Amino acid sequence: MSAHPRMQPADALTNPVEGVVYWKASKSLWWTVMLLATAIAAPMTFSGGAALVALGLTVITLCLGHTLGMHRLLVHRSYECPRWLERTFVYLGVLVGIAGPFRILYMHDIRDWAQRHPRCHAFFMHSRGWWRDFLEQQHCDLRQAHPPRFVIEPRVADDRFYQWLQRTWRWQQLPLALVLYAIGGLGWVVWGIGVRVCVSLTGHWLVGYLAHNQGRRTWHIERAAVQGYNVRGFALLTMGENWHNNHHAYPESARLGLKHGELDVGWLVLRALQRIGLVRNLATPETLPPRAERVEINP
Repeated sequence: MSAHPRMQPADALTNPVEGVVYWKASKSLWWTVMLLATAIAAPMTFSGGAALVALGLTVITLCLGHTLGMHRLLVHRSYECPRWLERTFVYLGVLVGIAGPFRILYMHDIRDWAQRHPRCHAFFMHSRGWWRDFLEQQHCDLRQAHPPRFVIEPRVADDRFYQWLQRTWRWQQLPLALVLYAIGGLGWVVWGIGVRVCVSLTGHWLVGYLAHNQGRRTWHIERAAVQGYNVRGFALLTMGENWHNNHHAYPESARLGLKHGELDVGWLVLRALQRIGLVRNLATPETLPPRAERVEINP
């Protein structure tokens, strides 16, 4: 059984293969509301200012929030920073609209844990064709027959700010909506909340689907059911998360674009923050321990 720090065997039957996909009402309705806001209200409230607000907030929440805060910091601890900055990044990550911090940890880790096994459920593999995968990932969840125990480290689990964000993550859009309405009216709310969240949720799925199905590989992870791929052309849109084969090879690295020409916006931001003393101990492939199952196949 593949080792994972937060996913621990519950018993001898624990496995990532057995399970049933089911419709999850809260997840489905959340995405549907954002879709309807985009499809119905967005055309009626369009303005250049509203579109720029949506774009700017998308970049800030995805880059600083999801990529640097949720993924490279909260999940992988690939760098260190002051607690106030960590919480700021995680809060921005909550505003992306995917989930609260504990749920983000679970969603990432259960998939990562499953993919490291020789076999896992198709829900974790993104292998059922794009249309079916899209519907399942946006509207459903997997009820595992024999799931692992999910154990969050006390530093995160006992943090009252993170506990509050987990309870209220959907409601965190409300203060932002009030600010947007006060400045730019209804159009800014529709575009700054509805359109942004809809695009972010859909884009998050799309990058995940592509990064596990097509692209170029430098590394092969032996005995893993799923391989990651480097998807060129998406570097700016994903803040560097498109270099997913690199990430599968070096999960704890703060740098995802490893070769010349592999633009990694998240890494550039971290390096800038390092220069002014706000982040430190950036993990890179050179600083990480050897990994026996990692095999270079395309130098």
